Amino acid sequence: MKRSSERILTTHVGSLPRPDGLVKMIRQRLSGEPVDADTYDRQVAAAVAQTVRRQGDVGIDVVTDGEMGKIGFIPYINDRLAGFEPDAEGKHGLGGSYWGASREVLSFPGFYDWAAKLPGSAGPVGSTRWLCTGPIAYKGHDKLQKDIDNLKAALEGVPHAEVFMPAISPANVEDWQKNLHYEKQDDYLYAIAEALSEEYKAIVEAGFLLQVDDPLFATYYILHPELSIEDCRRWAAVRIEALNHALRDIPEDRVRYHTCYSINMGPRVHDMELKDLIDLMLSIKAGAYSFEAGNPRHDHEWRLWENAGLPEGKSLIPGVITHSSVVVEHPELVAQRLLHYASVVGRENVIAGADCGFASFATTHEIHAEVVWAKMAALVEGARLASERLW
Repeated sequence: MKRSSERILTTHVGSLPRPDGLVKMIRQRLSGEPVDADTYDRQVAAAVAQTVRRQGDVGIDVVTDGEMGKIGFIPYINDRLAGFEPDAEGKHGLGGSYWGASREVLSFPGFYDWAAKLPGSAGPVGSTRWLCTGPIAYKGHDKLQKDIDNLKAALEGVPHAEVFMPAISPANVEDWQKNLHYEKQDDYLYAIAEALSEEYKAIVEAGFLLQVDDPLFATYYILHPELSIEDCRRWAAVRIEALNHALRDIPEDRVRYHTCYSINMGPRVHDMELKDLIDLMLSIKAGAYSFEAGNPRHDHEWRLWENAGLPEGKSLIPGVITHSSVVVEHPELVAQRLLHYASVVGRENVIAGADCGFASFATTHEIHAEVVWAKMAALVEGARLASERLW
């Protein structure tokens, strides 16, 4: 994994707004309408080429495919794991911990009821709950290879320092899908981890950095008001062991780990604080750690890294632009944030990133594409300004 040895490198979290034509086809597929497979594949390949070129043009160093071929950063896995089937009768509710019972919604019910009615806040996201009804195994080799081939083709002629590809963590699959097959929940979790390890290894063998997406790690506390911080730490420790099991055959310097507090343009007063997560995060077998640092609930937490003990040779990817506001960050603010991190962990250990993805589900996004790319430009310019002052 490249480090900021000569200047602050720039990257982001992965998901980016899809083109309108591709979104239309994804909506058709989700609603059960027939979609020509070849036409769809061409649309995805074209979208990957477009978004990779856009990243290169704006100056992003460590690029990816924008997750153009995925309906969502979690439910994409439904096509890649054997042992699951959709809950056709809807007896088991939607996938994932229930946001409506979260600390946030319980504290601000009026706001979240109002926000749910805003344009663009709803739409099909492939969130039908899938049920584990048999042994889990990885079957997504062909679909993953399409993603790899599309990204490799799109890189031709595009300036970049490195390439990453996101994949979901075992904990998020465990939470999103319901176990009806394994007698013990830990057996279910480790079966998911074992299957996902195939995707992880294939991404690295393709020459890309693997980014493990794990928003539930930081978000679990918000979603479970019945649990204490210590309860959530115990829950997280078990899931980290399972993730490390899935990563056991991959060099740490080929892995980026990302966590965040999900897509929530809300008050955010119940976000679990970094001080309660930082030691657990550093126990994950990764060469770099990506986390929220650009929104007002977490902008102050850079000071925690003075005493956190970042292991030698590892990097931080703090979010210096946020998905939780449509305000475009000033490049000077981006530079200031990067200088803060450089002052406590060293300039070579900092890569400029984003708080989260900007279109985690293909058919819904809170930030318009025009604003997303303006934020990316601010990120790049802020990194340039910080680099001028650091080198």
